[in-house]
Amino acid sequence: MGGLMRMWRSWVWAGLWLAMAGCAGMPGSDPLWVNLAGVDSLPSEGLEVRMAVKLRIQNPNDAAVSYDGAALTVELRGIDFATGVSDAKGSVPRFGETVLVVPVTVSAYAIARQLLDLPKGERSKLTFVVRGKLAGSGFGSMRFESKGEFDLPTGQAGSSSAPARN
Repeated sequence: MGGLMRMWRSWVWAGLWLAMAGCAGMPGSDPLWVNLAGVDSLPSEGLEVRMAVKLRIQNPNDAAVSYDGAALTVELRGIDFATGVSDAKGSVPRFGETVLVVPVTVSAYAIARQLLDLPKGERSKLTFVVRGKLAGSGFGSMRFESKGEFDLPTGQAGSSSAPARN
């Protein structure tokens, strides 16, 4: 019985050692930095609007990070707005960056909801949150979140379009 117990402990220690060695080969503990880099329009389909969301991914670690697919959601003014996925493969070099383009879809319902809620909320700024994940090979997925706001052009409500005359 003692020999079996020693062998079992040896296997547990070997497994723990291999698990720790595998983690040592992974990128450092710092998460990737993901920021919204731009949005371009794509051809629409039916009642949906399609856009290409550009994400700038920066790697502050001493090892390259490979990815194999991405998924994201876009929230505007606290309301879900768009979703998208991409099967793109690539890597972010050590202490480097790359831009990943993910096509997203905005439903007619999401557009209508934003338009209906526009008078209720802040009209000078548009807040957004982009949440998503990068699928990795061998180490699982890395989740990210990017928040920000845009200043909206301000119009003069109630004024005529003709310039004032003295």
